[in-house]
Amino acid sequence: MNKTEFVAAIASSMVTTKTDAEKFINSFIAVVKKALQDGREIKLVGFGSYKVKDVPAKEVRNPQTGEKMKIPATKKPKFSPGSELKKAVNSGKKK
Repeated sequence: MNKTEFVAAIASSMVTTKTDAEKFINSFIAVVKKALQDGREIKLVGFGSYKVKDVPAKEVRNPQTGEKMKIPATKKPKFSPGSELKKAVNSGKKK
């Protein structure tokens, strides 16, 4: 499902316009981005949680040349699904 299809599904589910649904989705994305940038975690009980994982720097080798390369430390956004979401996906039921 792409964003256009997602917007249409939300609009239909909420019985609202696609414009309002897109505003809602864009706001949700902006809030998640801002929270993660600020180092905060978002927990949506049953659905899942968004958090930032620190990935340490590491040294790797280029397989073609054998040259050592350093990959700097970085932060990686992570989503962990909640128990209700896992159950819904595994049971095949739509909620």
